[in-house]
Amino acid sequence: MRERLVAVPMHCVAVSVVTQAELLYGVAKRGQPQGLATRVREFLARVTVLAWTPEIGQIYGALRARCEAGGVPLAPMDMMIAAHAKALEMAAARVQDRAILITRDLAFWRVPGGLVLDDWTQEAAP
Repeated sequence: MRERLVAVPMHCVAVSVVTQAELLYGVAKRGQPQGLATRVREFLARVTVLAWTPEIGQIYGALRARCEAGGVPLAPMDMMIAAHAKALEMAAARVQDRAILITRDLAFWRVPGGLVLDDWTQEAAP
C-alpha cells in the first residue's frame, strides 16, 4: 500500500475530514504511540483534508435512506465517507478528475449506485 501511495503525487491525494477524524481517533485509542502519531500527523500535513458541505449532507441523507431500504448496512462514519466520495464523483467534470475511494472495506462495494473504488492492499493491475 505504501508503494502505491508514494507513486501518486501528494497534491492528488485528499481525505475526507471524516477520515481525518477516524485516523486521529485510532491514534488516540491506542494511547498516542509516538511512531504512529508521528506518521499520521505527517500524512495529514501532506494531504488535502476535504471539509463536509451542506451538499454532501444532502447526498448523505438520500444515500443512507437508499442503503437502509436495500439492506446495505454501513457503519455511520463509513456512510459519511461514502457520501463524501459520491459527492466528489458527482462533481467531477472529467473522468481524470474523478475521486477514487481507496479502501479494503468490502462494504463500500455494496453502496447503491456504486462508487469509484480501488483496494491498494491488492496488487495493481498491469
